[in-house]
Amino acid sequence: MEQTPESALRAQIEAIYRAESRRVLATLIRLLGDFERAEEALQDAFTAALAQWPQDGVPEHPRAWLVSTGRFKAIDRLRRGRRHDALLGELPEPVSPADGVESQADGAVEDDRLRLIFTCCHPALDSDAQVALTLREVCGLATEEVASAFLVKPATLAQRIVRAKRKIRDAGIPYEVPGRLELSERLDAVLRVIYLVYNEGYSASSGSDLLRVDLSAEAIRLGRLLLELLPDPEVMGLLALMLLQESRRDARTDASGDLVLLHEQDRSMWHAALIEEGRQLVERALASRRFGIYAVQAAIAATHATAATAEATDWSQIVALYDMLLRLQPSPVIELNRAVAIAMRDGPQAGLDLVDELLQRGELADYHLAHAARADFCRRLGRLDAARTAYQRALALTRQAPERRFLEQRLAQLGPVQQAQLSR
Repeated sequence: MEQTPESALRAQIEAIYRAESRRVLATLIRLLGDFERAEEALQDAFTAALAQWPQDGVPEHPRAWLVSTGRFKAIDRLRRGRRHDALLGELPEPVSPADGVESQADGAVEDDRLRLIFTCCHPALDSDAQVALTLREVCGLATEEVASAFLVKPATLAQRIVRAKRKIRDAGIPYEVPGRLELSERLDAVLRVIYLVYNEGYSASSGSDLLRVDLSAEAIRLGRLLLELLPDPEVMGLLALMLLQESRRDARTDASGDLVLLHEQDRSMWHAALIEEGRQLVERALASRRFGIYAVQAAIAATHATAATAEATDWSQIVALYDMLLRLQPSPVIELNRAVAIAMRDGPQAGLDLVDELLQRGELADYHLAHAARADFCRRLGRLDAARTAYQRALALTRQAPERRFLEQRLAQLGPVQQAQLSR
């Protein structure tokens, strides 16, 4: 069916909204000094576009038009609210539409987006609020989408966002990219939030599906944006890590949605272009000698991704990289991953000894993957009773349906409990 001029224009405006709304919002937050005021101005600007552009045509610089229009609409709202004298003093002098953001360097506009990312991930906000704000304000996901991803009610998520914005306002959190002395600490928070979003999409923490493609795609888009705005080695490392993990997405589940382990995956289904892009980013990050935990994790992922077969994997290299990662960030989860790599290099008994030490320390007692790893080592060693107990413990701890099915299948493969055991 052929589009009418009206429907074609509406489609064009919708495309502009998708492409430009987050940029416009970021600039309006800087100009107006308030999240809620800027969001109202954004909606007012697009409402005005729907009314005016059919008559006047789409302006040459739609982003500039939208910023200027939104700003004037915000001033009008303040006047109508009878707080003109008190609140107009908070606003810079209004610009005319001809003096919109396109008259500035594009870098100034992109700096607004970078400011927005750092504001949403400010360490004064708790982790849940940082993730929610980033997905809502930087990525533009609807409140309902964010709530669904993290299994909370939309009303709860909306309250979380409102409280975070109020804290930004009341605490006077600056809308800025931090200076050099603060950048490392603040960048760590930004990268952590992006990776939390990616991980929830790559391997959902609970629910019926292993994968949430929309979330991992948003995280990668955010990583690309951050690298474009801030070419730091750790930003390169994080983007590389996400791309290398993403390259295996299609092979991670079978036609029934069940989990397929790395060494059993069909490597012809891996995305070569993502692997090559990730590999190049890893090399750039490591060459800088200012890399951190994300670059090292990406190097581990690249070692897996570039092995022609599971048997060709360089496990000695992976163990060495885990040793480096532990020096940068001591963590029982990293120790667990290192134990799995050592088991692949030196045999299951070596891995079992390390996992048992970890479990005895108690830090991973409620971590299902530690018990699943122990179960696998015991199974490979022929200790079926111990394997069965460990699989059952892992099953009791996991909340994700595909992982539960995988563990149940592993249990079933061990066979029934022997009658002699039952009679004890």
